[in-house]
Amino acid sequence: MITSVLVANRGEIACRVFRTCAELGVRTVAVYSDADEDALHARVADAAVRLPGASPAETYLRGDLIVNAALAAGADAVHPGYGFLSENADFARAVADAGLTWIGPPPEAIEAMASKTRAKELMGIEPLKTGDITAGDLPVLVKAAAGGGGRGMRVVRELADLDEQLTATGAEALSAFGDGEVFVEPYIEGGRHVEVQVMADAHGTVWALGTRDCSLQRRHQKVIEEAPAPGLTPELEASLGEMAVRAARATDYRGAGTVEFLVAGGKAHFLEMNTRLQVEHPVTEAVFGVDLVALQLRVAEGEPLDEEPPTARGHSVEARLYAEDPAAGWAPQTGTLHRLSVPEAVRLDTGFTDGDPIGVHYDAMLAKVVAHAPTRAEALRKLAGALDRAVVHGPVTNRELLVRSLRHDEFIAGGADTGFYDRHLAALTAPDPDPCAPLAAALADAHGRSRFGGWRNVASQPQVKHYRTEPDGTEHEVRYRHTRDGLAADGVRVVRATPALVVLEVDGVVRKFDVAVHGERVYVNGAALTALPRLPEPVARQEPGSLLAPMPGTVVRLAEGLAEGVTVAAGQPLVWLEAMKMEHRITAPASGTLTALHAAPGRQVEVGALLAVVQEDQS
Repeated sequence: MITSVLVANRGEIACRVFRTCAELGVRTVAVYSDADEDALHARVADAAVRLPGASPAETYLRGDLIVNAALAAGADAVHPGYGFLSENADFARAVADAGLTWIGPPPEAIEAMASKTRAKELMGIEPLKTGDITAGDLPVLVKAAAGGGGRGMRVVRELADLDEQLTATGAEALSAFGDGEVFVEPYIEGGRHVEVQVMADAHGTVWALGTRDCSLQRRHQKVIEEAPAPGLTPELEASLGEMAVRAARATDYRGAGTVEFLVAGGKAHFLEMNTRLQVEHPVTEAVFGVDLVALQLRVAEGEPLDEEPPTARGHSVEARLYAEDPAAGWAPQTGTLHRLSVPEAVRLDTGFTDGDPIGVHYDAMLAKVVAHAPTRAEALRKLAGALDRAVVHGPVTNRELLVRSLRHDEFIAGGADTGFYDRHLAALTAPDPDPCAPLAAALADAHGRSRFGGWRNVASQPQVKHYRTEPDGTEHEVRYRHTRDGLAADGVRVVRATPALVVLEVDGVVRKFDVAVHGERVYVNGAALTALPRLPEPVARQEPGSLLAPMPGTVVRLAEGLAEGVTVAAGQPLVWLEAMKMEHRITAPASGTLTALHAAPGRQVEVGALLAVVQEDQS
């Protein structure tokens, strides 16, 4: 019987596994990089072991160090989580060779399915040969054979772009997964991403735990997931389950896994099998009333599953809360997470707590918020309401996008495809500031100042303050007055004003505004504002054509032959930055000559750092 589990991972999934282990009375061991020394997963485990590494991103890929950590801490089992080494057959073998229990599928099953090309061959699907692709095959999808988590995937719509995307995908795959193999498959427009959760034991039982729809994605990474997938015919749903079970049986699978499909035109196209627990597993847990991590431990101990899976009940929806700005190309954000809380009616899975830093080394996901209800409509309403009332003080997040997505007519109708954000992103991210939020911020700030020092027996000039709403950058001027009866402002009645709460009567409706201040950033209900100084500070002038880092990150590569003096074309990719597990291209703002190049592969840069300068061709 397992008595102590080391989780070979970090953040939210490590905390998730620890929670189940604690409920089962199993001791927990964390591993951490230098960047994660004070991370939540390292603090909540019963024991923690530092992993030395050349860089924080590489640390969790050192299987030898993780096995040694498990032995040193007295663990008798290893749970891989997801990402990093979770689909690495050599790591699974190393764990077993060390006399430890591997909480996952057999290495042979990982090898058969972890490579997307071998998985397709096993399912009788032949990928496209890169040398034979013609314009008639477009669009195509270039994918990393060992990829996952949305990384190593690029859509190619022009044949001239194929070689560049093959090279870029291979480089990203090698960096992220240690394997640069890529392949090409047809890209199906308007498809839905539907998957089936499987659970198998060593005694021949394989469960298909219903479907999940994960079609709302950005950069091929899931944003909102739900179970069951809406709008499928009974025949198609049964077919998906049968194919998933067949995939598991074909590899003598054991443990938790996910078989993914693209559904279009009433047909299902096999994508891959993920030989691990998925990020979105909570929606399946909610619908079937199971703990998938507990079942993983049970199967690893050799215990049998029941002959039939539990009965599904209700509907569940999960939203991934990311530190990113959807309106700025999904740019990841860093900073301090001052406060994170959601209503108790929903489930919160996170690897952060109040005051934690959000760095550049790992994924931008802050948390998963999960709702379950008897019907889909109730589950969507419940999750949207919870996110709307959530308190998220810190870097810019996608919270507002999530709320608007859950309330969007197309998504509510069911069956939204993977192009949802391509069609609706502009509307979903359009600024819609609360006009009362800046006033509430100003009144909260004014409370406690010299209340009567600002009041005169004659009409006085109003107090003026300026705020900028984030992240859209709109500036607001606020005017209010100190009167004999307290603070006042035109167009509203100030019912109450304290540093933490402002109550206003607006058009006969009394509204409450919770206010929190962290440095120059002010949070009013769900709105983030920056208090602006009375006199603007001088801004350093940038040379025309300057390419600035849009986020902190690492320069991973430069365009081939890029050097000072070369000619570049408008829109040409020049520099690639990696931040929070995603690559970001920096392109030439105009056609001209590269007059300065400060970026170099491996260089760490801060937001706003000068990467290069392009002098525009005036001819």
